[in-house]
Amino acid sequence: MKRYFIRVQGIVQGVGFRPFVYKQARAHNLFGWVNNNSSGVYIDVQGEEQDLQDFLKEFEKAPPLSKIENIAIELRPLERYTEFNIVESEEILGDITLVSPDMSVCEDCIRDITTEGNPRYGYAFTNCTNCGPRFSIIERLPYDRDKTTMESFKMCESCAEEYKNPEDRRFHAQPNACPSCGPRLWVTDSRGNEINTGDSLKFTREKLKGGAIFAIKGLGGFHFVCDGENEEAVSILRQRKLRPHKPFALMMANLETIRRHCVVTPLEEKLLCGTRKPIVILKRGKDSTLPYNIAPKQSTLGVMLPYTPLHYLLFDEELKVLIMTSANRSGFPLEYTNERALNNLSSVVDFFLLHNREIHVPVDDSVVRVIGEEEFIIRRARGYAPEDIICKGYQGILACGSHMKNTFALGKSEQVFVSQHIGDLYNIESYRHFIKNVEHFKSLFDIKPSIIAVDMHPDYYSSKYGRDEGLPVVEVQHHHAHALSVMAEHNIDERVIGVIYDGTGFGTDGCIWGGEVLVCSRKDFKRFAHLRYTPMPGGEKAVLEPYRMTLAYLWDTYGVCDETKEFISRQYGKEAVLIWQLLDKSTLPYPKTSSMGRLLDGLYSLISGDKKISYEAQAAIELEELLQEGAKSEINSSGELEPCYEYKLEQLSTNIGEIIVDYRPIIKAVMADINRGTSNNIISQKIHNTVVNFTFRLCILGRQREGINKVVLGGGVFQNKYIFTSIKTLLEDKAFMVYYNRVLPVNDGGLCLGQMLAASSQRNR
Repeated sequence: MKRYFIRVQGIVQGVGFRPFVYKQARAHNLFGWVNNNSSGVYIDVQGEEQDLQDFLKEFEKAPPLSKIENIAIELRPLERYTEFNIVESEEILGDITLVSPDMSVCEDCIRDITTEGNPRYGYAFTNCTNCGPRFSIIERLPYDRDKTTMESFKMCESCAEEYKNPEDRRFHAQPNACPSCGPRLWVTDSRGNEINTGDSLKFTREKLKGGAIFAIKGLGGFHFVCDGENEEAVSILRQRKLRPHKPFALMMANLETIRRHCVVTPLEEKLLCGTRKPIVILKRGKDSTLPYNIAPKQSTLGVMLPYTPLHYLLFDEELKVLIMTSANRSGFPLEYTNERALNNLSSVVDFFLLHNREIHVPVDDSVVRVIGEEEFIIRRARGYAPEDIICKGYQGILACGSHMKNTFALGKSEQVFVSQHIGDLYNIESYRHFIKNVEHFKSLFDIKPSIIAVDMHPDYYSSKYGRDEGLPVVEVQHHHAHALSVMAEHNIDERVIGVIYDGTGFGTDGCIWGGEVLVCSRKDFKRFAHLRYTPMPGGEKAVLEPYRMTLAYLWDTYGVCDETKEFISRQYGKEAVLIWQLLDKSTLPYPKTSSMGRLLDGLYSLISGDKKISYEAQAAIELEELLQEGAKSEINSSGELEPCYEYKLEQLSTNIGEIIVDYRPIIKAVMADINRGTSNNIISQKIHNTVVNFTFRLCILGRQREGINKVVLGGGVFQNKYIFTSIKTLLEDKAFMVYYNRVLPVNDGGLCLGQMLAASSQRNR
């Protein structure tokens, strides 16, 4: 006989792990107990040694939502145990356990809500230990009902019996409820007046089919919802939401419906149907009949399957496709409380579908894309956060992240907890939302930071928070943080070539960087190459008015001349001519930029004539869309892609070793193609190939000069499928080792992990 005291750490609470242990212990004739605590799960078990060994082997078959990260076994003196029990949870100060993300409804619960005669038939809040809300309802640990927003719902006798029965799949399912004792749904008009519908879901379905727009409270916040096959309803939603172009996310009833409208690869199907249920960016099918205005000028659609019982119950035989897009005012955080939604969304919707299960932490939908045979996370939120990342040396570090697509991170022991997508911090309300989430993470995981990492930009809200906390602060250059994020994910502790392409990042010289090739270590970096600087007429205005960048590139390439003036007047009008002429005469302190994002924006405006965009990176995205499907590029004798434009690499005499990528030959070649009537599709292909080619050439030079064979790719531009795959292919063909973010987004949503690595390196020194 032996007695083992076992500590299990990982995602082991609220996922059916204790009943799993209970059943296995009884099956192997063992005695003792199991409990939850703030450190994980403790198991005190004794029996015959062979039975104990067989019991431990069963952990390989742990519940699907669990994630075991560590098992520690201690041999202890025998006790007089006569049975095996599940005992009360306990709190151990200073220790932590992991919190499961919110998970999509399981097949068993779907059967419950769709089977007539089942007590939960048609019940929108059905769940069990294998599915349902977790992170969004947890107020504190350990994870018990009284520490969640379900505390106010007292279980009926039937639900309590399920909850207490270790043999039941709802044993200790903290959100367990039924129509008799759980949350309820109701409908109001746009002013918040409750409507006596008799059946809220039936009423909602019928109104959606009639063209109505709803704000529906879901798992982690509100969605704007309308019939995705009703072009007029989609158009009205765009008008009311003031969102003229940005694609809307879709929810479709089932995989069969998705296949009717989209091309789905095996990996995309796996992501669509898994336990996380993110929005997956799919290629639109040629035979799709969905309205064009769902995703104007896009050949892709962002699609997800229902991930809650409520979502399943919104569909019927006639209603198969729904717009399901995050509900918020432009630039503001996701709405997640009934009161604020009623106050802030009434001008957009005709009706509200509300419920009274409170959301403690708002969590947006995650967005992913498949590139090659790999999943790329674009927005990391529901289903993914707050899963930890195993990284050593980050204890007590808070990384505040970026200004756009903000996420933050906290380190404890050998774990890093990266927040869900917070969003852009453009206003005080978004800033307060950021602070609330930081404080919740600190409390939830019992982390007291001793050092804070921030972006070096002087005006970012996230950096302001870090500087105001009264702790030691490490300022990290934006693009170095991008490179470090990849290095941290892959545990790289040597110098790398960092190719970092994005829209905006504050540089060490006070300019706006974004087209950078760095030589990086964990502790510092040097700038190996970058795009030639150009002014940004109007500063930040140039982000949403990309023709301003076009004017700057034309001025820098040609100066002020009659031929260019005539083109600008014809393409953009007289006002643009004035801005262009001012560039030559003005003493205005326009910021200068080396941004790849701005270059792609400006080139798109040059060939399309579009002056303005309505969402960030729209111009660069539409430039990628111009690439003709199936257009083939050849690799020439120099190892570069054709067709392409010429480019020029200049050695900067004032800073030996720094190379400037001169875009002016590209501008001249694009203008020549425009004048000879070359199609925009071909011009786009040449532009993309040219970016790939000079990036490839810079990496070759970097290897020759620095002796470095590892390249990391970072920044939002690498969400461009063509640029990413082409650069990766060319580099790997030349025996480079290429790394990029896999666990976190390649955009600013992954920046915080790089900030943590910089702070850790500085602290160690």
